Amino acid sequence: MITLKEGDKAPAFTGKDQNDKPISLKDYTGRKLIIYFYPQDDTPTCTIQACNLRDNYAMLKKAGFAIVGISPDEVKKHKKFEQKYNLPFPLIADPEHRIIDKYGVWGEKQLYGRTYLGLHRTTFLVDEKGIIRKVFLKPKSKQHATEILNAWNEYKLTK
Repeated sequence: MITLKEGDKAPAFTGKDQNDKPISLKDYTGRKLIIYFYPQDDTPTCTIQACNLRDNYAMLKKAGFAIVGISPDEVKKHKKFEQKYNLPFPLIADPEHRIIDKYGVWGEKQLYGRTYLGLHRTTFLVDEKGIIRKVFLKPKSKQHATEILNAWNEYKLTK
């Protein structure tokens, strides 16, 4: 169950990316960060979301954002996904749910009347000081980059 909300400090994490390189939240201190959690590499909606972020990567980077994807998949599966779709950002493997549990994105889901445990697709926008400024509980995969930029611009207006 997602309990993190806007204004909370983003939980610290360390994990391995698709190149087996350690990545930590502290690596992004002083930068805006998009942390997007997705259920599984190379599935239809997850691919659409990743490719939307890839296709708009230059625009997001120009706006000062770094991107990190996190799923329960293994490092090798992330590497294949990155290579197949030419993804320009790190994908952290979290098969033990260490990061997933800290962010509260694992829980009960329903599909076709069946209840099961799984990852809730969720995106967190984190500011330069490590504070969560927006939580997308149901990101629009085909328009996610635009959704992120619009939310950030709204946040800046209220600052």
